[in-house]
Amino acid sequence: MLRRPRRNRKTATIRNMVEETRLSTHDLMYPMFLLEGKSKSVAVDSMPGINRLSIDLMLKEIETCMNLGINAFDIFPVVEEKHKDKLASKSHDPNFFYLKALEEIKEKFPEACIMTDVAMDPYSTDGHDGIVDEYGNILNDESLEVLGAMALAQAETGIDIIGPSDMMDGRVEYIRDILDDNGFEDTSIMSYTAKYASAFYGPFRDALDSAPKSGDKKTYQMNPANLREAIIEAELDEEEGADFLMVKPALAYLDVIKLLRDNFDLPIAAYNVSGEYAMIKAAAQKGWLDNDSTMMETLLSMKRAGAKVILTYFAKEAAELMK
Repeated sequence: MLRRPRRNRKTATIRNMVEETRLSTHDLMYPMFLLEGKSKSVAVDSMPGINRLSIDLMLKEIETCMNLGINAFDIFPVVEEKHKDKLASKSHDPNFFYLKALEEIKEKFPEACIMTDVAMDPYSTDGHDGIVDEYGNILNDESLEVLGAMALAQAETGIDIIGPSDMMDGRVEYIRDILDDNGFEDTSIMSYTAKYASAFYGPFRDALDSAPKSGDKKTYQMNPANLREAIIEAELDEEEGADFLMVKPALAYLDVIKLLRDNFDLPIAAYNVSGEYAMIKAAAQKGWLDNDSTMMETLLSMKRAGAKVILTYFAKEAAELMK
């Protein structure tokens, strides 16, 4: 045999030399859950190792992560029921704890990249990403005004990236126009471009207590059966001014990540969601999988598929291993 591929696998040094895909902490963004108050740390039972943190503890956790090489964070608010209403009015109240905390984070860590979430569900008594009418319909155009106000309020805290996760039609352009009109031309938009109506979101909704009170999200999130439809969503987001295109979930949608990578020049992000994290953690606790090697293999698969940014609850663990 003239060709023996195993020759390039015979030692660790040679394997490293010819390695096609390399994962680093620069690829990772760490999603975190913010609690109102001080000195609070509440475990998310369905996500072993993940805690909801008050701002004082979150600042310490961010510092620890930055020392490990993680410099990007996606901050989600845990909103108590008393703050919720049908129009998510607290989402753009400048005195709300979430917006105050974002200011504090950026003041202490100006070099950190902070991303925020734009959707109504954490603040809504209905638990949906848009306004719900009396018949249970999710109103698209009427929701854009709330989403725009929310995005502007977040930009005013000094954060770096707005993350519209709502999947309302036209929201990227609406938000881009509002940001630009108010002097936030440099605030980026990472659009949840291909966000599927997935069963893998369960633990996240536990963490934020944001599950829909009735119905489901299938009229605005994408059908898991559809691949080519992601091209339509990506074309619209690119035209409307998105700076990143995100695929969510990641592990079960590697083909979608590759499709967008092959067809668009914007950087592609992959959200390694709560259910994907929980599956590995549960299997590892049972001794059925090795946590570290399975974690790194799954993250590598997302990078190999074409993701430039990986949002993952494994970020801190992976960084510790890589360090």
